[in-house]
Amino acid sequence: MTYRVLAVNPGSTSTKFAVYDGENQVFAKTLNHSVEELSKFKSIMDQFEMRKNEIEEALKENNIELKSINAVVGRCGGLPPVKSGAYLINEEMIDRLNNRPTLDHASNLGATISYSIANEIGVNSYIYDPVCVDESGDIAKVSGLKGLDRVCLTHALNTRAMAIKYAKMNNKNYKDLNLIVAHLGGGISLNVHEKGKIVDFVSDEEGPFSPERAGRLPAKMLVDLCYSGKYIHKEMVKNVRGKGGIVSYLNTVDAREVEERIANGDEYAKLIYDALALQVAKSIGELATVVNGDVDAIIITGGIAYSKYMSESISKRIKFIAPVEILAGENELEALAFGALRVLEGEEEATIYSETDFIKA
Repeated sequence: MTYRVLAVNPGSTSTKFAVYDGENQVFAKTLNHSVEELSKFKSIMDQFEMRKNEIEEALKENNIELKSINAVVGRCGGLPPVKSGAYLINEEMIDRLNNRPTLDHASNLGATISYSIANEIGVNSYIYDPVCVDESGDIAKVSGLKGLDRVCLTHALNTRAMAIKYAKMNNKNYKDLNLIVAHLGGGISLNVHEKGKIVDFVSDEEGPFSPERAGRLPAKMLVDLCYSGKYIHKEMVKNVRGKGGIVSYLNTVDAREVEERIANGDEYAKLIYDALALQVAKSIGELATVVNGDVDAIIITGGIAYSKYMSESISKRIKFIAPVEILAGENELEALAFGALRVLEGEEEATIYSETDFIKA
């Protein structure tokens, strides 16, 4: 039997969704939401009905019957730390996302929309590998300042999907491998997968800078800047998440533009871009120590991984650790759909979400 899955990935200004028959995408659409349209809503979760209705209308216009769908899967973020894989969406999860989210982000609508559509047609709905996946041990949480524990926030959905894809490509079992995965996008995060679990990480706040994030910064200098009187709290947050990284040096977030400048002889652009490659390589080396150097492969993924310049710059520094595989792109809808498909086909078992399993946030 070929299962049909609807995958839903809401972003801050768009809603991406797709229908898959097995592993074949049969329909995909991106609905863009203007600032004017979104300004009508007091909160992100208030956008639920609007986004859901637009999805259903688009499916109807393209002759995709809701009743032909066997499962709905959505992206999600604002939950307490969870393990990797699929979670069955239930009322407890919806209550958490609506009333006590740990992260106020549009991705939380992925769960609420999926749950509502699935209930209408009498099928199960799931989330898969949300950004709050945390399978690391206590030793990975120690930061160096008591009370300021490290928080595992990485691009779990795409990195784990690419790790599973790599294993399948090489006729191996993901749970038998030790893999380091670097996601290079608007934000950059890395994690290490030990025998099927993400046991340590470098979040986008503590590792390489990226097109619009500052990454790891000198702590004392940062504290001094915060208390310099030049910035208020909101401005400092924006400096490190939004105005930091490549854009702070080169006034662009577009890696393609940076490479064009380099090709035209811009030495400063080359310095910054090469520094980014070096920082990614250093973080990969850092994570290799977690598994005592026993790394089967290093995977570079995300949108910037399409860059031959960047991929080669990183690879030449890390290939001594393990073979390097480039799996470019941010394949979030595919990752969601394939995760739900593995549940439907019995390859994975979905976890039942329960608030009692977590420390209350």
